[in-house]
Amino acid sequence: MNEFDNKPEVGGIAVDRLRTIVERIERLEEERKGLANDIKDIYAEAKSAGFDVPIIRRIIRARKQEPAEVEEQETLFDVYRRALGM
Repeated sequence: MNEFDNKPEVGGIAVDRLRTIVERIERLEEERKGLANDIKDIYAEAKSAGFDVPIIRRIIRARKQEPAEVEEQETLFDVYRRALGM
């Protein structure tokens, strides 16, 4: 217990509200870490099943974009590949 535990305000700051906000952020950070580990495990599962993980990542990134944006990027990718003789 510290000197601020029983004080509703310290230096104009609502202590309970600040503590609640900080604790919520800490919980969410822990959840995010857990989710990141879950995602990592799923990518490992995909790799062990023979899938190409970089391609899966590319697909996931593309699914977050608008179709026109994806089409433009694919077109540029093809143009650049051809320009490099690939």
